[in-house]
Amino acid sequence: MLRLLALIALLLSVTLFPQPGIAATHHPAAVATASAQMPMFDTEQAAQAHCPSDVVVWLNTHSGIWHEKGMRWYGRTREGAYVCRREAAAAGDRDTRNGQ
Repeated sequence: MLRLLALIALLLSVTLFPQPGIAATHHPAAVATASAQMPMFDTEQAAQAHCPSDVVVWLNTHSGIWHEKGMRWYGRTREGAYVCRREAAAAGDRDTRNGQ
């Protein structure tokens, strides 16, 4: 019973008193806004023509995570586009951490 009350108190404190620094850094809309300013392409060839000296990656535009060719989610997420890796990194997007 005591653990349940402690959990409820913790949930209420997080809900009623959110920390703005944490919410701002993990908010998908903030990632999507930064990503929206870089060129995005429907095909890998169009992206490669835009940045011939860079690696083309698939960017999940909802999460801001990119996947390289040969990875599980390359070209397969619901929301995404082909982009240049350097431009994605400059916009604040990042590589996948689990290699998929």
